[in-house]
Amino acid sequence: MLSGLELTILLLGSAVLGVVAFRSFHLPPMLGYLVVGILIGPHALGFAEDNATTHALAEFGVVFLMFSIGLEFSLPKLTAMRHIVFGLGMAQVLLTIGATMLFAWMMAIVLPQFTNISWQAAFALGGALTMSSTAIVSKLLTERMELETEHGRRIIGILLFQDLALVPLLIIVPALSEHSGNLLATLAWASGKAVLLLALLLFFGQKLMRRWFQIVVRRRSQELFMLNLLLITLASAWITERAGLSLALGAFIAGMLISETEYKHQVEEDIKSFRDVLLGLFFITVGMLLNMRLVMEHWWLVLLLLIGPVFLKFVLITLLAKIFRSSTGVALRTGLALAQAGEFGFVLLNQAGGLQLIDPLLIQLILASMVLSMLAAPFILAKSDAIVMKLSSTEWMMQSLALTQIAARTMATKKHVIIAGFGRSGQSLAKLLKEEGIDYHALDLDPDRVRDARAAGAQVSYGDASRRESLVAAGVHRAAALVITYASTPSALKVLHHVSELAPTLPVIVRSYDDTDLDQLRAAGATEVVPEAMEGSLMLASHALVMLGVPLRRVVHRVQATRDERYATLRGFFHGIDDAPDAADHLQVRLHSVALPPGARAIGRSLAWLGLPEMGAEITALRRGRSGIAITPEAVLQAGDIVVLRGAADAISRAEGRLLQAWTSAGTSHHSDEDF
Repeated sequence: MLSGLELTILLLGSAVLGVVAFRSFHLPPMLGYLVVGILIGPHALGFAEDNATTHALAEFGVVFLMFSIGLEFSLPKLTAMRHIVFGLGMAQVLLTIGATMLFAWMMAIVLPQFTNISWQAAFALGGALTMSSTAIVSKLLTERMELETEHGRRIIGILLFQDLALVPLLIIVPALSEHSGNLLATLAWASGKAVLLLALLLFFGQKLMRRWFQIVVRRRSQELFMLNLLLITLASAWITERAGLSLALGAFIAGMLISETEYKHQVEEDIKSFRDVLLGLFFITVGMLLNMRLVMEHWWLVLLLLIGPVFLKFVLITLLAKIFRSSTGVALRTGLALAQAGEFGFVLLNQAGGLQLIDPLLIQLILASMVLSMLAAPFILAKSDAIVMKLSSTEWMMQSLALTQIAARTMATKKHVIIAGFGRSGQSLAKLLKEEGIDYHALDLDPDRVRDARAAGAQVSYGDASRRESLVAAGVHRAAALVITYASTPSALKVLHHVSELAPTLPVIVRSYDDTDLDQLRAAGATEVVPEAMEGSLMLASHALVMLGVPLRRVVHRVQATRDERYATLRGFFHGIDDAPDAADHLQVRLHSVALPPGARAIGRSLAWLGLPEMGAEITALRRGRSGIAITPEAVLQAGDIVVLRGAADAISRAEGRLLQAWTSAGTSHHSDEDF
């Protein structure tokens, strides 16, 4: 039996391998956690056991997940989406639970394996199956730039109500497991405790939370801030558990309390790493529950439990969306996105299993079907457009009509500017173009924004600029330029790919957050890339120089020279401990100073001898004492010199190694030049 430390190391190592493998295929890491759990679990390779330690890790994952949901619980947000959340979302949850209970009753009649399912167990199963994966769906919608579309808003609204519905379900399911004669009394007692506890925590907690955080923040200690955050989360979970409720409910309340303070965004960033790691471990423990031998023996039941609930949810959500006045295409896309199972379904299924509401064999089969549905979700969403086109002739006509309308509006226009994205940046550009008498046509995926802007006289149409057909309809062959006003490199690369085929000579200006993807975008065909961080730095510097008395003409010349050099002098910066690490941090250009101690191999060598450009690094400054040294190939390095390097993290590491290699070997090496 593994010790707690050994089990933790095994889980973390497996998690790393699983995420790397699934990231390589551009799949959500959650699926990697599930597959890893299946492989190392007691029913497969047997490296890890389903014991108290794994259950503790799983509970912590759920606690921090619910805390994060509490942070997102915003009354203004709910008010703005109330018709979708409390109309469409509530109808989906209630009807899915009801349909699941009916489905379980029908299965009990047809199949003997399901005759022992009580209505309480069917209710718990309905609660588990009604959930969809917030993590998978929201991530895929973000990548596809569909969060602000009509179907994207409906999907997010339903997911939001599912998240909220988990709280009462976590209270009701344990109450249903009580074998007392008066079920209504049991439910009333559980609900009464929950309401009383919520009232006390929200009433007193709301007043205390902000004052307490102010006391902690005044200490100006990041370590203390994190300790306080963990204390509040776990203490709230402990209070609700002692009251006979769930740990997750307490964490949710803690998140709600903090969401009303000004420290919400800082807390979100600080808790993110804890949440993701512990949630990953939770999904591994879920995968460990899956017994593949039983699944293979009852494969036809697994297939039935996969197809049945997925098809049921798809049909039900599609019909509900139509009832709530969605077009056929929007309704179908909403149903396809939410047909799969979700992470909260595992939480409810685990709870029902622990309360012995459901037979262990049935839990195994349902668990397998849920995992398979989540594995299929990215592929279903990727093909959703093609599926909708085949299922709905009206959708094909609407898409064709939308493209025809775009083409009709731009048919008589030549030498115009196509604006991809009509947010704040796109609208500002459109105003300036209009003032200069230059025609433009914008494409945007927000129907409300398009409707309001068109009513105000703006030349904008509903369309996806990353689609080839939309660009053709917008007159890409006749356009004078194309400007991508949103900062999304994946989407910009799609647009650039289509432009390179349709109009290779068309100038394309791309907006980006910083210089991380500048070279990639230029290589893909961008004529100009405008990094927000760089332009902000230039504007800040230019205002400061003018206020200090530097002539305006000289300031303008410096700014333009920096732009002409593709921001070369500004690219990279010295990273500090407060700079949050990024997933692609090793690709970011940075600056790093290297002091040459006595015995360093580079001492007495010229800059040309170093060959740093071959490694992807360059020297931006060379200091000797208090003065700078001219950077020429013939410049010879001396002990005590400070070399400022610029490049990606990997390139800087190699360059630093070449500068210091002999010194890091304690000065005993006598390598020849060929050793490098």
